[in-house]
Amino acid sequence: MAIKVLAPQVVAKIAAGEVVERPASVVKELVENSFDAGSSQISVEVAGGGVDLIRVADDGCGIATSELGLAFERHATSKIDSFEDMMTTSSLGFRGEALPSIAAVAEVEVSSCATGEPMGANLLLKEGAVAARRSQGRPYGTTVTVRHLFGNLPARLKFLKTRATENGHIAGVVSHYALAFPEVRFSLSIDGRDSLATPGSGHLADSVAAVYGLEVAGEMLALGSRQGWQTGATGAEPQISGLAASPRIGRSDRSHISFFVNRRWVNSRLLAWAVEEAYHGLLMTGRHPLAVVNISLPPDEVDVNIHPTKSEVKFRSERGVFTAVQRAVRQALVQQAPVPGIEELTVAYQETAKRGPSGRQGSLSMASPGQAVLQTPAASLPMLRVLGQFLCSYIVAEGPDGLYLVDQHAAHERVLFEQVRQQQAQQKPEVQGLLEPVTLEVTPKQDETLREHWEELSAFGFSVEPFGSRTYLVRAVPALLNQKDWSGALVAVLGKITGGDKQDFAETIAATIACHGAVRFGQNLGHDEMRELLRQLEKAALPNTCPHGRPTLMCVTREKLEKEFGRA
Repeated sequence: MAIKVLAPQVVAKIAAGEVVERPASVVKELVENSFDAGSSQISVEVAGGGVDLIRVADDGCGIATSELGLAFERHATSKIDSFEDMMTTSSLGFRGEALPSIAAVAEVEVSSCATGEPMGANLLLKEGAVAARRSQGRPYGTTVTVRHLFGNLPARLKFLKTRATENGHIAGVVSHYALAFPEVRFSLSIDGRDSLATPGSGHLADSVAAVYGLEVAGEMLALGSRQGWQTGATGAEPQISGLAASPRIGRSDRSHISFFVNRRWVNSRLLAWAVEEAYHGLLMTGRHPLAVVNISLPPDEVDVNIHPTKSEVKFRSERGVFTAVQRAVRQALVQQAPVPGIEELTVAYQETAKRGPSGRQGSLSMASPGQAVLQTPAASLPMLRVLGQFLCSYIVAEGPDGLYLVDQHAAHERVLFEQVRQQQAQQKPEVQGLLEPVTLEVTPKQDETLREHWEELSAFGFSVEPFGSRTYLVRAVPALLNQKDWSGALVAVLGKITGGDKQDFAETIAATIACHGAVRFGQNLGHDEMRELLRQLEKAALPNTCPHGRPTLMCVTREKLEKEFGRA
């Protein structure tokens, strides 16, 4: 086939494929244009999964009548004048590709009236070309109606999912931007039914309540307290704000973590990892957090022009942003960590006291890229008085605000975990030498793991040396495992540290040692033993959860007891 220049219509449809992936992409581009126009109210209406109809109306500054047709020319934009402007622009759009890309794959009608103009205009486009134009009286703002999306590209229609799936993606786009701009009043109608409405009050908590419900909004913890950015010794330092859910509000996937960089909704595995790491040890295994994280930094510190849809960004200092996000979320969780309470037949978290930084540094540390260590402040528990033991598994204690039930195994796990981590950080593990070396035979897979990670094990007190094929001599074990099932702990460690970085190994080894060294569920404890365990738990940096994220204690408040006994 001979080389030739493609027809403009073909080029337009190919380029549209980069911007318009599905109906939700159209909604995203139109909503971003509404934001850039300074809108305070945005309504979105869709039908047929967005294929039959998409209508986005706003009350922004509008488009001048003389420029309405020009807005659908490729690379026509009012956002920038030069390439350098992209590094300083605060607008969500700037490429001049959205409107012509949409018009290339759908029938588009746009009606707009610019601020100060006595009359608006209406434009109808088919196959990317103007089919009709007329004047129209209407309020200031713009309404864009998209019909028969991909009607001229039947092959693209085959790749779309079900109507319900496409509606879900559209609802996700609108929900995310409702969280990014809580001062904007949103409404979303899907197939004639109201799906979302936000008050536009300017308070993020109100938008969270509209998107996720009042119950979730009541469990959100504030991140940071400042807006904008500050200049530090190493340049501009990102400022973090937003809300993060209590560890009680866990989700089965990561789709409920929302990131906004200078109010632009972005997807970032780096930032998702930072939030997940902040919840490490607080959230049950297999569960994921819910958070709305706003990152504010100078425009020249982030490159937003690396993807046609502008959904991905690149930071000049990835490590700095990672650390800032992780620190903000972690501090909010630790400082405001609630104690679980018992309500009727379900367990719910309740705050037992206002908790702030105690000024004491916790022994638990988190790792960011480059092995930077982030210390978190300690949370404190109220003084508890031991009353007894229930089922040889739970310590019953009295607190200033109610009755406490303490899971003795989980509580002891937390205490031992922090002791082990502190010893490892100080490179002074407490070791118990065995009277005689004990042989340990391992599987081929365990053999490879042991040969690769024996240094990490020795840092925690295990003295292991080769003794033939797949056989090792164990000469010493951590003191916490003395007269305990240290061989089971060692085998469990080998089964878990099969990948990841050294920080992961340290967390895994410490948690395994703590689990095998802790008092067992069902073990009878004396009064002095229970009292000493509670005293140690009160000194822990994160006393409310065990290393695996399970709660260590629950509270039945005085108000709850009085209500149940008819005294309230």
